[in-house]
Amino acid sequence: MNKTFALITERKNPPDRRVVFTPSLCKEFKKRYPEAKLIIEKSDVRVFPDQEYIDAGFEVLDDVSHADVMIGVKEVPVEALIPNKTYLFFSHTIKEQPYNQKLLQTILNNKIELIDHETLVKSNNVRLVGFGRYAGLVGAYNGIRMFGIKEKLFEIEKVENLRDLEEVKEELNKVKLPAIKIVLTGVGKVGKGAKEILEHLKIKHVTIPEFLNKSFNEPVYCNIEAIDYVKRKDGGKKEVNDFYTYPEKYENDFLRFAKVADMFIAGHFYGEGSPKLLSRDDLESSDIAIRYIADISCDINGPIASTVRASTIANPFYGYLVSEHKEVNFDHPNAIAVMAVDNLPCELPRDASEGFGEKFLDLIIPSFFNNDKKEVLKRARITNKQGELTERYSYLSNYAKGI
Repeated sequence: MNKTFALITERKNPPDRRVVFTPSLCKEFKKRYPEAKLIIEKSDVRVFPDQEYIDAGFEVLDDVSHADVMIGVKEVPVEALIPNKTYLFFSHTIKEQPYNQKLLQTILNNKIELIDHETLVKSNNVRLVGFGRYAGLVGAYNGIRMFGIKEKLFEIEKVENLRDLEEVKEELNKVKLPAIKIVLTGVGKVGKGAKEILEHLKIKHVTIPEFLNKSFNEPVYCNIEAIDYVKRKDGGKKEVNDFYTYPEKYENDFLRFAKVADMFIAGHFYGEGSPKLLSRDDLESSDIAIRYIADISCDINGPIASTVRASTIANPFYGYLVSEHKEVNFDHPNAIAVMAVDNLPCELPRDASEGFGEKFLDLIIPSFFNNDKKEVLKRARITNKQGELTERYSYLSNYAKGI
């Protein structure tokens, strides 16, 4: 296969410093697929400077429009799209997001083949690539940082000012936590990333019964999954597959954790129809102990009522005043402290790029050279070069038409 692949510059605002392939991974790409050409679009925002790609032996060009396959991270602005190309990036269209409706329409009008990183899945629909681990790592770190600042116990550096994960963990070595209880939801990549931070801090992991019923003289955490924070409405036996298939049969059982936890790190996936974890009424209850919420999942108007908006890397924290259901200053004495940054991996661009790129090279790129033997690209292809939605994504038809 003699196609030309291009790493395109990130044009979305605020700038995203991540890239799919680091210079070293570009060299590995070339080693594995010498018949293909890989070029780099010039960029002044990428965490790896252009010179590193040049030193690795690759062309860095102002114009990469002659490439066949365009590989980026975030959405490409509509005015920058090139007709009749293949694009791979996070399009944020598959949930019919209103703010990207024009993007999908432009892609169809320009007969662009769109392959979304989020839709690159195995045959059982498990995702192949993503930045979840890094969202978990940064989100948990930010939660600890938020606690230290508000309690006036310690101040640690922002992740964006640290070079890599190694420096992040060195910074955490300055932290000494009091005897608090932390509940962490999620056991996927996000949850595991958050757990990595808690483990580095040597916070003791305890069982659910211990967390709910015992007092401790040291910080502890409990890591729970979906089946732990829901219960069947009819009082029947809980089953994981049953919950995912019929979420409407279940109701919230998270309050038993909220009554004893000081901090909540939300790293779970929230599926449509699932019960909310902390509603406005729940938060207004006098026996809710949680005063710190690091919402890594960041679903606005979703399962956690205090997440009234996404926060930013520049200003990651805000306060939520329960009595009035509104945002207030972070340091308000009666407010729950909230961290709800929706682009957390951007704070750790070097490590995030390396982790994502390794998986992308191992699990996605082979499909371009083996006639898509495992149908990875087929499952992920949202639009084709005839300007049509593929069958798998035909449900987007009305969205694409603006209906």
